[in-house]
Amino acid sequence: MNKPVKIVLKPKKEESLLRFHPWVFSGAIRDINGSPTEGDMVDVFSSGGDFLGRGHYQPGSIAVRILTFNDEPIGEAFWIERLQAAFALRKALSLVAGEKNNTYRLVHGEGDFLPGLVIDIYAGIAVMQAHSVGMHFARFAVADALAAVLGSELEAVYYKSDTTLPFKAGIDAESGFIKGKSDSDIAIENGLRFHVDFIKGQKTGFFVDQRENRMLLEEYSRGRSVLNMFSYTGGFSFYAMRGGADVVHSVDSSAKAISIAEKNIALNFADDQRHKAYAEDAFKFLSKMDDNYDLIVLDPPAFAKHRDVLRNALIGYRKLNGIAFEKIKPGGILFTFSCSQAVSKENFRLAVFSAAAQSRRKVRILHQLTQPADHPVNIYHPEGEYLKGLVLSVE
Repeated sequence: MNKPVKIVLKPKKEESLLRFHPWVFSGAIRDINGSPTEGDMVDVFSSGGDFLGRGHYQPGSIAVRILTFNDEPIGEAFWIERLQAAFALRKALSLVAGEKNNTYRLVHGEGDFLPGLVIDIYAGIAVMQAHSVGMHFARFAVADALAAVLGSELEAVYYKSDTTLPFKAGIDAESGFIKGKSDSDIAIENGLRFHVDFIKGQKTGFFVDQRENRMLLEEYSRGRSVLNMFSYTGGFSFYAMRGGADVVHSVDSSAKAISIAEKNIALNFADDQRHKAYAEDAFKFLSKMDDNYDLIVLDPPAFAKHRDVLRNALIGYRKLNGIAFEKIKPGGILFTFSCSQAVSKENFRLAVFSAAAQSRRKVRILHQLTQPADHPVNIYHPEGEYLKGLVLSVE
């Protein structure tokens, strides 16, 4: 490995790194001693010459994603050690290779001290996503380390970063298997089976982060009429079915996602007539629907992927929740979420509260939800807490 380029920070700009925050912002940099290209390994030093960390370089606001605060090589031993720690945590959470569950997140970026890397496991298939060019370049080394750590529990590694890499990097991130191969697309979560579209689907093919929140919804579903908005492949829907809902309707703008949702229902509840699916725009569906539902799930895609559009995102959350408050039956339960990292818990709650106030209905908070333990938040990187949710009782 070539010696990393040296980056020197401005005076007093090292404080965040001394608190182990894994990002170096471009405005903190005084000198770059060399000409790193995107994805190169760089070393970061204080203005006084102290080594602070080593990580991947990228042009833009976040200039360096720190992999280690120690002066150590980033090679085979490094990747294995980090993946072993991540795997040990998932085993401690009883998520690994159980009869009722073979689906979990193995690596959650900064939360597992591997910024820019996400790995989800579906029945022995590891679906890997790089969110930085540096991790894209490291994909084969990471796949080899995965094989060393997971052993016989790993069947294949599928690389899927065509939608997650910075578009300005000009990288042709072709998706495909980079280790092993598998024709299987069925995984299990809490005893429920589902198809995983890791080839063309959103994210890694399924939203693993809602596992515990889906279990909670199951407890509230008995005897209710359930509407699952932005349903994608039907995760909340098949939990509601198992929970004893009278009716479950899934709505998503993607006809492909709705098709998979119907297959997932059939996998678990063959010939069950309680479920119907609609490929339709969410706002149009909500606006024209009657007050037919007493349990509504609002789990939209990220309305704000960066702070420049935060105001519009909050307007979107107010509008969406406002329609739900208007239409839900008295005594209804609303599960409402934001997965936008740029939207804080306080801003999301204010948007929902504003919508509730405009509806003039009595609303109480039953639960405050977040991401599960296999999506850990690095205590030094609070930005990693991206999923926010509320369960509300509406009179």
